[in-house]
Amino acid sequence: MPEPVTKDARPVAAPAPVFRQYGAIIISTLTVIALMTVFAFNAKARGAPDSFADLVEKLSPAVVNISTTQTVKTPQGGLFPNLPEGHPFEDFFKEFGNRGQGGQERERKATSLGSGFVIDADDGYVITNNHVIDGADEIKVIFKDGESLAATLVGTDPKTDIAVLKIDPKERDLVDVKWGSSDDARVGDWVVAIGNPYGLGGTVTAGIISARGRDIRSGPYDDYIQTDASINKGNSGGPLFNMDGEVIGINTAIFSQSGGSIGIGFAVPSGLAVPVVEQLIEFGKTSRGWLGVVIQPVTEEIAEGLDLKNTDGVLVAGVPEDGPAFKSGIKAGDVILKFNGEKVSEPRELSRLVAESKVGSEVTVELWRSGKTVESKVVLGELEKAEIAMAEGTSSEPVVGKSLDVLGMQLSPINDAAREQFGIGEDVKGVLVTDVQQNSEAAEKGIRPGDVITEAQLEPVTTPDQIKGRLAEIEKSDKKSVLLLLKRGDNSRFIALKLDKES
Repeated sequence: MPEPVTKDARPVAAPAPVFRQYGAIIISTLTVIALMTVFAFNAKARGAPDSFADLVEKLSPAVVNISTTQTVKTPQGGLFPNLPEGHPFEDFFKEFGNRGQGGQERERKATSLGSGFVIDADDGYVITNNHVIDGADEIKVIFKDGESLAATLVGTDPKTDIAVLKIDPKERDLVDVKWGSSDDARVGDWVVAIGNPYGLGGTVTAGIISARGRDIRSGPYDDYIQTDASINKGNSGGPLFNMDGEVIGINTAIFSQSGGSIGIGFAVPSGLAVPVVEQLIEFGKTSRGWLGVVIQPVTEEIAEGLDLKNTDGVLVAGVPEDGPAFKSGIKAGDVILKFNGEKVSEPRELSRLVAESKVGSEVTVELWRSGKTVESKVVLGELEKAEIAMAEGTSSEPVVGKSLDVLGMQLSPINDAAREQFGIGEDVKGVLVTDVQQNSEAAEKGIRPGDVITEAQLEPVTTPDQIKGRLAEIEKSDKKSVLLLLKRGDNSRFIALKLDKES
């Protein structure tokens, strides 16, 4: 029979244990008491609050709604109203609102909604996401009491999806919130999100940190906090608080097939956001360090080919000329083990370390090269300037030679016709992949016609015969694979292929 339940569903206190009973019963009773004590301790250790009300009351005045207006062109004659981004019927009207309206267009004002928070009450700085205000003609900051203030854009950083706005602190008594340390946040910690989902300002949700260090392929510096606190459209740019009322993240993205929350939300950690915000406030833009290398992970096959004991480190696949790394002697095939004394385990980690370093500073890079560690001193450049600069190459004569079938690839020299067909620059030297056998390892690893092999086992190659010769040399050793450097367009990467004794 099921246990009876009291009408008010409150737990009923258990009777005190009777110690005059037999020993077995006493032990059993004490065991229950011990278990109850453990459970009580664990519940306390989780730090679950009885209520979030006091915390929310303190923080809510600093959380704002962000409203933007943008001029857009739409088919003329639409019958449905203009709705802000995040409205529950937004997708419906996009689907059906302008059917059969012809090809004529008209200009209209489109609005979108997001969230933000005041981080500096004295100077009026407000933080939000870049995608919330991107392309906006007009930005307004709306407070909990409904008051609206015009905002100016201080600076944005699309790479981390952060934007800084400024409002006039003289127009209103502002309340701000403070940054906390995302590095100290642990998986399982309680968090609170406050924002403006679907235009419902001041919405509060709570949950825990589900994971850290998430890479959602949104940018080169992905290091997201994952939370199950409900985050929806319109929450973008809002704060994620710890239980001390500190901002440890900026709510930015959700994983959802429907567009609504399914308990997988992502926030930019404060450890990544704070340096970006400080630069945007000071300079109006970011100023990141630039090493000047094209990098990729070290796989087990690549590690074996380079005589590495493990896959720690980051492989240098290319070094643009005139960049900091090029000037310091770093070259393709080097493996970066440490950057300025900090161990590097994968490309994303190196990208963040370099970006956080001061432009113009000298750093020490520890490399694995030719079976031993070496150090290189590098003076970092500025990433933003490097992205604007146009790279210039040097011309070379087309190479000639015979075609060969090697490791599931048909290889041939590069001639003028091949350069025109595959868009290969005159400055590129190497061996052309003209065909790849289906189900071969080369095909499985993504090699395709038009790729150019520029190095085999860290040695430059310009003819298929040279690659054949490299394979013969490797087969005499105990190596099981050959390391190839492939160039495709402006990108280069290393690929390790297992040796074929019959090649």
